[in-house]
Amino acid sequence: MPQLTLSRKIFLALAALLIVLLISFAGLSIIALQRGLGSYVAEIEIRRMDWLSQLVLKHYVANGDWKNLRDNEEAWQRLQMGRFANVLDSAAANGDERRLPPWYEYRAMRAAPPPDSPPDGGPPPMPSSAQLDLLPRRAPGIPGMPPPWLFPDPRGMHDSIFQRIAVLDARGARVVGADIDLANAARMPIRHNKSVIGYLALAPVQGLESEADRAFIARQSGVIVLTGLCGLGFALVLSWLLARRWFRPIDELTQAAQDVARGRLSTRVAVQGSDELALLGKTFNDMAQRLDTVEASRRAWLADAAHELRTPLAAMRAEIEALQDGVRTFDERTALRLHRQVIRLGQLVDDLRSSMREPQSDLLTATVYPLSLLKEALDHTRDRFAKRGIEVDRQAVDRIDTLSQPTVEGDAHRLHQVFMNLLENTLAYTDEGGALRIDVTVEGPWTGNCLTLLFDDSSPGVPDSELPRLFDRLFRGESSRSREHGGSGLGLSICRATIEAHGGTIDASASPLGGLRVTLTLPLAASS
Repeated sequence: MPQLTLSRKIFLALAALLIVLLISFAGLSIIALQRGLGSYVAEIEIRRMDWLSQLVLKHYVANGDWKNLRDNEEAWQRLQMGRFANVLDSAAANGDERRLPPWYEYRAMRAAPPPDSPPDGGPPPMPSSAQLDLLPRRAPGIPGMPPPWLFPDPRGMHDSIFQRIAVLDARGARVVGADIDLANAARMPIRHNKSVIGYLALAPVQGLESEADRAFIARQSGVIVLTGLCGLGFALVLSWLLARRWFRPIDELTQAAQDVARGRLSTRVAVQGSDELALLGKTFNDMAQRLDTVEASRRAWLADAAHELRTPLAAMRAEIEALQDGVRTFDERTALRLHRQVIRLGQLVDDLRSSMREPQSDLLTATVYPLSLLKEALDHTRDRFAKRGIEVDRQAVDRIDTLSQPTVEGDAHRLHQVFMNLLENTLAYTDEGGALRIDVTVEGPWTGNCLTLLFDDSSPGVPDSELPRLFDRLFRGESSRSREHGGSGLGLSICRATIEAHGGTIDASASPLGGLRVTLTLPLAASS
């Protein structure tokens, strides 16, 4: 069984939705066609009966109102018959014509043309289907009428126009004609002197039962269904193409993630457009790039760490072997050299341990005075700065510490380690004869309630491309600030982890003095 992927799920969901919409559309269209066809046919029928409207209008003008026509079925039938009423009257008065059957009316019209026949003596026009339908059921004064059982009267059918037409007055009240539902009836206004004096109203056919009606409905329904099926096929193809187009980046991301999981950190995905999927692809590429960089840094750092470990170990080994061979005697200078190498090894091990532990794991929180810790670190490294000829400007630290004594909630030992790492970084990378300037800013509750320290040293600087990675674990820049004994590449990483554990921030940028600026921010305690 094929796997039901996300793209297939979306396609099946769209297909189900489209099928439901097609069935609903086709069903409702067919129902609307069946229900609306009668009203449409009624509108067409009544528009073709303007001749009857003119006759009714003449009757109204001749009588001045509807009184003579109201509920007068005989007058209403004569109006419906039009010219044929005069023909039938002439046939009833002429004994020779009595033997003519009434369906031979065309000859009767030729023998006795009505007064409004054409002046050239030609035959009057043939009666329309509506006029034939409106002929009276019986003509008692005319012999030769066929019996009803031989020729059924078409007006007796339920859909006959005679059964569905009526005259209304200007207010819409029935004057004469069939009792119909006026809400659904088609209306034709009867106007006299630009005023509506009444209406012809025709009710729609109640049901489509003839074979022609059913054939028409079947043809239109077939067209609706065929159109819907064509639209459904096009929509399904388009849905499938769109699903593949939309979810192809997800499939590529899945494959790329699997490649990265197998260790292929150089894997990247193609990014197109600017939508959410493109943003996801860009984020994945950034993540893969970062992993690749970290892996490269890790390998480089392992090589550097091995070199750093091997250097003091080699020196200690040489000293011990010289003592064993009697080349040297164990004196105070030899002990000092061995002690220096042990200190170096211990510092490297401490850096490794600090970089691998969680910042909050052993954080001892108490109220501490960070400026006092910084002054202690400066005092501890004063001689080393003086030996390298680096001038330290600490006036801002002494002034602020004397005036306000800001406090933070944190670990005094860890904060002291941060300050020592920053000072060691300056000692290791700043040229002799340079400078270090430390500025302090204390912001109150209305402006941030934090302590900001700026460490600015002199050249050499750090390339802009290396600044964002300066606090990454295991990163050691290959710039002019590197030294043969430039440390393990963990000091600034430890600083960042410690400051973030205290709720602060630390950042690096170019210094106005030509070197590196480190901006450190710590939130002040509530009592500060």
